[in-house]
Amino acid sequence: MAPPFIFPQTLTSLEEDNDSDYTRLTVQNPSPISSLRPSELEEFVKGVSFDLSDKELFCVEEQEVFDRVYSLVKNFTSLSPGSKFNLVESLRSNLSVLLPNVDSLSRSRRSVSRDDGHDENNEPGGEHSVADRLASHRNAFKIYSFFLVHILLINESSSSSVNNAAAKVLASSKKKRPVDSWNWEPQRGRILNLIANSLEINLSLLFGSSDPDENYLSFIMKNAFLMFENALLLKDSDIKDALCRIIGTCATKYHYLAQSCASILHMIHKYDFVVTHLADAVAGAEKKYADGSMATSLIREIGRMNPKDYVKDTVGAENIGRFLVELAERLPKLLSTNIGLLVPHFGGESYKIRNALAGVLGKLIAKAFNDDEGEVSSKSIRLRTKQAMLEILLERCRDVSAYTRSRVLQVWAELCEEHSVSIGLWNEVATVASGRLEDKSAIVRKSALNLLIMMLQHNPFGPQLRATSFEATLEQYKKKLTELAPKCTPQNSDEPLLDNEVLCGESGVEDEEVEGVSKDQDSLSDSCLPNAGDGQVQVDNSVPDVGNVEQTRTLVASLEAGLRFSKCISESMPTLVQLMASSSSGDVENTILLLMRCRQFQIDGSETCLRKMLPLVFSQDKSIYEAVENAFITIYIRKNPVETAKNLLNLAVDSNIGDLAALEFILGALVSKGEITASMLSALWDFFCFNVSGTTAEQSRGALSVLCMAAKSSPTVLSSHLQEIVDIGFGRWAKVEPLLARTACLALQRLCEEDKKKLLSTNGTRVFGILESLVSGFSLSENIWYAAVDKAIAALYAIHPTPETIAADLVKKSLKSAFESGEGSEMQTDIASGTTVQVTKLSRYLFIVSHVAMNQLVYIESSIRKIQKAKSKKEKMDAEKKNLDANTESDVQKDDGINSELGLAASEDAMLDTLAERAEKEIVSSGSAEKNLIGHCAPFVSKLCRNFSIMQKYPELQASGMLALCRLMIIDADFCESNLQLLFTVVENAVSDTVRSNCTIALGDLAVRFPNLLEPWTENMYARLRDQSVSVRKNAVLVLSHLILNDMMKVKGYINEMCMRLEDEDERISNLAKLFFHELSKKGSNPIYNLLPDILGKLSCQNLKGESFCNIMQFLIATIKKDKQMEALVEKLCNRFTGVSDIRQWEYISYCLSQLAFTEKSMRRLMESIKAYEHVLSEDTVMDNFRNIINKGKKFAKPEVKSSIEEFEERINKLHNEKKEQVLTEKNAQAHQEKVDNFESLIATKKDGDESGESEITEDEEEEEEEEEEEFDNSVENSEILCTKSKGKKSRTRSDGLSEVTELESGDDEEVESSSVHLRDASKSRTKRSSTRSRNVCPDSSVRRTTR
Repeated sequence: MAPPFIFPQTLTSLEEDNDSDYTRLTVQNPSPISSLRPSELEEFVKGVSFDLSDKELFCVEEQEVFDRVYSLVKNFTSLSPGSKFNLVESLRSNLSVLLPNVDSLSRSRRSVSRDDGHDENNEPGGEHSVADRLASHRNAFKIYSFFLVHILLINESSSSSVNNAAAKVLASSKKKRPVDSWNWEPQRGRILNLIANSLEINLSLLFGSSDPDENYLSFIMKNAFLMFENALLLKDSDIKDALCRIIGTCATKYHYLAQSCASILHMIHKYDFVVTHLADAVAGAEKKYADGSMATSLIREIGRMNPKDYVKDTVGAENIGRFLVELAERLPKLLSTNIGLLVPHFGGESYKIRNALAGVLGKLIAKAFNDDEGEVSSKSIRLRTKQAMLEILLERCRDVSAYTRSRVLQVWAELCEEHSVSIGLWNEVATVASGRLEDKSAIVRKSALNLLIMMLQHNPFGPQLRATSFEATLEQYKKKLTELAPKCTPQNSDEPLLDNEVLCGESGVEDEEVEGVSKDQDSLSDSCLPNAGDGQVQVDNSVPDVGNVEQTRTLVASLEAGLRFSKCISESMPTLVQLMASSSSGDVENTILLLMRCRQFQIDGSETCLRKMLPLVFSQDKSIYEAVENAFITIYIRKNPVETAKNLLNLAVDSNIGDLAALEFILGALVSKGEITASMLSALWDFFCFNVSGTTAEQSRGALSVLCMAAKSSPTVLSSHLQEIVDIGFGRWAKVEPLLARTACLALQRLCEEDKKKLLSTNGTRVFGILESLVSGFSLSENIWYAAVDKAIAALYAIHPTPETIAADLVKKSLKSAFESGEGSEMQTDIASGTTVQVTKLSRYLFIVSHVAMNQLVYIESSIRKIQKAKSKKEKMDAEKKNLDANTESDVQKDDGINSELGLAASEDAMLDTLAERAEKEIVSSGSAEKNLIGHCAPFVSKLCRNFSIMQKYPELQASGMLALCRLMIIDADFCESNLQLLFTVVENAVSDTVRSNCTIALGDLAVRFPNLLEPWTENMYARLRDQSVSVRKNAVLVLSHLILNDMMKVKGYINEMCMRLEDEDERISNLAKLFFHELSKKGSNPIYNLLPDILGKLSCQNLKGESFCNIMQFLIATIKKDKQMEALVEKLCNRFTGVSDIRQWEYISYCLSQLAFTEKSMRRLMESIKAYEHVLSEDTVMDNFRNIINKGKKFAKPEVKSSIEEFEERINKLHNEKKEQVLTEKNAQAHQEKVDNFESLIATKKDGDESGESEITEDEEEEEEEEEEEFDNSVENSEILCTKSKGKKSRTRSDGLSEVTELESGDDEEVESSSVHLRDASKSRTKRSSTRSRNVCPDSSVRRTTR
C-alpha cells in the first residue's frame, strides 16, 4: 500500500525528502524530460497514458507512475500539443471514472460492515481490503486533482505570457499572432467542471469525516480564487459557473467559511469585475444547499468594518456597495434579516457606501416582503421592517452628500415603477421630490425630476389628475359616507382606519382604490365639471356604489390622497419655470419632459408653464433646442390637420411678443423640415377665411399670424390667397378684431416679389388706398392705431414702387389734420376739449413723421444692398464669361490690371457709399440750405420736446414727441449731437416711466449707430441702472448687456452699477444681471477677473448692506474658474490691505479672499504676503475669514503642505492676539487722555470765571480755596501717576483710574459752584500757583493749557 499523498505548497516540493515523522508520497526518481528527443518524449507520454488507462484507476499512486506523471506535469510547457492533449485526457478521464467508483466503494463498505455485525466469527479480511481500496481511491483522487489543477495553472501562466508577447509583436510589427494547434479553451472548461463535480460527491465517505482534508480544500480554493482574478476566464460562462460552484461548495457544504469569506472580501476590494460573479457564487450556494451561512458571514464581516476605512479606500467602498446591491437582488429575504448589521454604516463618511445601502433598501422593499405566507405576527414584523426601511430612505433624501441624495431619489423612482410605494406614503415622497427640485446640485435636481415623472406615470389615482375632478368626486363620496356612517356601530368605525394603516402597502388594496378612482373619473367628466350646481343634484343618484362603509371610507382616503398629490405637483410649477432658465441643459430637458407628463395628466398650470418653454428655441445648446422642438411637435402637431391648425392659431392668439418671436422661429424650422404639411396650411387658410363653422375674428387673425410666420421660411405660402388677405384683413372683420388689419399688413410685407407684382397689377390702387386710409383715418382706437400704422407704413415701403411719394402725402395729410382746427398755438389750455383733440392728432403726426423717416432709412439701406448684390452678381457672371472665352484671356488680364491700377473698382464702391451717405443725410438735414419735408419737421420736434411745461402737462404727447426725437436722432448724426443733452435731461427728469424707458432703449440704438458721440455720456447711461422705476432699470440692464456683450461699448469704471443690480429688489432684474455676468465671463479670458479689484473698491464705498455685498462678490468670484487667475487674485487682494485703513473694507477684502478656490500655489502666495495684511488681523471678522481659508486649504493639501498651513495658522493666531491687545491698549490710553484733557479744560474755564468776579472773599474762604487747590494738585499728581502707569497695565486698571478722575471732577464742580465771591487779586495768585503746579503734570496737558 502506497503512503498517503499530502498536498505540498508547490509542485516542486514533491521532490523534497520526507523529513517528517510520518511518511508521505513524494517523487523518488523524476525522469529527465528535457534531455529526451521529441520522438522519445512522445513515446514516453504514450507510455504514461497507456499505463493510466490500462491499469487500475489508483495506479497513479504507484511510485513509478507517480514519478513519470510528475515529470510530465513539471515540464508541461515543453510538450508537443499532441502530448499535452494525451496527458490531460488521461488524467481527466481517470478522475471522471473515479468519482462514481467512490460512491460504489462506500456502498460496499457499508454492506461489509453490516455483514460483520451479523457474523462475528468471520475474519476481518473483507473490511481491511475495503479500507485499503478506500485509501487508494483517496490518494488517487488527491493526485489527479493536484496534477490537473497544476496543469491549469501552468497553461494559464504560459498562455498569458504568449498573449502579451503576441500583443507586443502586433503593436510593433503588425504580424499575426502564432496559432497553437492544440485548442486549450475547451480543455480548461472540462477540467474545472470536473473539479466542481468532484466536490459535489459524498467526500465524507472518501476522507472518513464530515469535512474533507484541510489541505485539499485549501489547495482547491486558493487556486480557484487565483483563476477568479483573470477577467478573461470569467467571460466564459462555463468556466465562471464552475469556479462559482467550487467556491460555493467548499464554503457551504464543507464549512470552509472563514477563509472563503476573507478571500472573497479581499477580491471584492481589489477587483471590480469580480463583484457580479462572486454574488452569483454566494447566491448559487444558498440556493443549492439551502444554507445562507456564507452570505450571512460576508454581511457580518462587511458590517464589522470601520466606516472610516471606506473613506480612504474609495474603490473598495464602491465594489463593496455593488456587491451588497447584487446580493440584495439575488437574496432579498436573507439580506432583510441581516440588514441591521449594515444600517450603522449610514452614519459613515463614505457616500459610496451610503449610496449602496440605499440601493439595498430599495431592492429589499421591492422583493423581500412579497410573500403572503406565514402567521399574522410574522406579517406584522415584516410590515414594521418595511416601514422602517421606507423611513430611512425618506431621511436619506436629505443626506449631506449630493450623490447620496440623487441615489436615494433614483431608488424611490425604481420603487414607484415596481408599485412598491403605498398610497399612504405617496404624497410624502412627492413632497420630498418637489422640495429637491431646488437642490443646489444638478444631479439631485435631475433625479428629482425623473422621480416626479415616474410618480406621474405610475400613480395609483387614475389617468386624470385635475384638482377640480378630485374635489367634485371627493365631495360626492363624503356625502355618501355621511349617509352610510349612522348605520354602522361605533366599534366598526375604527376598523377601516386600522385596515388602511396595516394594508396600505399591499397591492390588492391599491388596485381596488385605483379602480374606484378611475370609475369616478369616468363618471365625473360629463356631469360634475361643466356645471357644479346641476352636477351635484344629478350625481347624487349616479354615484357608483363601492360597497360598505369601510370600502367607501377607503375610497375617500384614496381620493384625498390623489387630491393632495395633484396639488403638490401643481404647486411646484413656479420652481419648474425657474428650472427652465437653468444653465444646466439636463435641468431644462428633464423639466420639459416633466411638464409634458403633467400636461398628459392634466395637472393644473402645466399648460401655462409649457408656453414658457418657447423662448428656449433661441438657446445655443443644441440639446435644449431639440428638446423644445420635440416637445412642441408632441404637444401641438397632430395627425389631424384641423386640430394642428387650431392648436397653432390658439397659441398665436394667446402669446406675448417674446413667445410670438419664438413661435415664428420654431415654425420656420418646422416648415423647412416638412413637419408643417400642406394640409395643415390649408386648414389654417380655412380658419382665416371663416370656412370652419364657429370661427371667430380672433381665431382668423391667429391663423393669418401663423401663416405669416410660415411665409418667412416659405414665401409662396401666401400666394394662393392674396385676394382673401385684402378682403378679410381690411374688410368688416377688421372692425370686429382691430389687430386683424395689423396682421394683414404684416402678410403684405412677407409676400415674395412675384406676389407683390401680381398684387400691384390687380389690386394695387385699392390696397394703397386702404393703407393710406388706415394711417390717416380715425377708425382704429388709440391703443391699436400705433401698432397698425407701424405695419401699414412698413407694408407701403415693402410693396409700393416709389414709397417716398406716398409717404410724403401721408406726412402732409397728417400735418394738415393736426393743425387744421387750431388758430395760433395748438396747445391752448383755455379750450379743454380742443386741446385734447389737438394733442391726439399731434401725437399721431409725430409718430407718422418719425416712422416714415425711419422706414426711409431702411429703404435706402435695402436699396444699397440690392445694388451691391446685383453688382456682385454681374461681376460673377462676367468672370464666368471671361473664363469661358480663352481667346481673350490675355486682353482680360490686361484690362483688369489697368482697372486695378486706376482704382476703378474701389472708386465705384466709394461712390456708392457717398450716395448712401447723402441719401441718409437728406432725410433730416440735407447738405444744402434747402430742407426737405422731414427736415422742416425736425426743428419743430426738437423745440416741442424742449418745452417742458407742455410736456409735463401732456404726458402722452411727451411720449410721442420723445419717440419721434429719438428716431430722428438715430437717422442723422448732426441732429443727434445737437439734441443729446436734451435727451439725457429728459431721461433723468421725466415724470413718466414710459418716457424714461423709451429714451433708455433709444440710447442703446444711438450707441450702436454713433458710438463716438455717446462715448462721453457713458456715465449717464449707467446712471439709468439707479432709476426708481423697475421698467427703466430692467431696460437699462438689457441695453447695457446688449452693448457690452456685443463689443459695442467698453466695460469702463462704472460696471459696479451693474453689479449692484445683482441684488436688485426685482427678481427679474437680478436674474438679468446674473445672466449678463455669466455671459461676460465666457468672453476671452474672462473680463471679470480684471474688473474684480475695481469692483471691490467701488462697492466698498457704496452704501450697501454687508449681506448684499457678500452675495454680489460671491457670485462674481464664482464666475472665475482658472487657477492662474485665482492665484493672481490672491496677490492683488492681499496688496489692497496696505492702502486701506477702513475696518469695513478690511472685512470685505478678507471675505473676497475666503471665497476664492485655493490651490497649493495660491496658499503659498497667501503665506508669502502676510506682511501686507498682518496689521488687519486684530479684527475678529477678518480673522474668521482667514480661518475659513485655512480650513479650505487643509482639505486638499498634501502632508508637507498641510504642515506649512498649520504653521501659518499658528502664526496668524499669534499675530491676532498681539494686534488685538495692542489695539485695546491704544484705545484705553486714548480714552484716558481725553478724560484728562476734558478735566483740565473745565478747570481753566472755571478759573477764567474766577478772574472776572469782582466781589471780595474772606480769609477762611481763601484758606478753603487753598485747600481746594492743594486737593487739586494732589489729584493732578495722581492723574500723572496714573497716566504714567497706564501704559503698562490692562484695561481694568485704566478704567479704575478713569473712575477716580471722574469723581474728582464732580467734586470740583460742587466746590466751584459753592464759591460766591472772588477777589481779582486772589484769583490771580491762584492762577500763578496753579500754573506753577501744573508743570508737574503730564507734558501734553501743560502744552495744551499754555496754548489756551
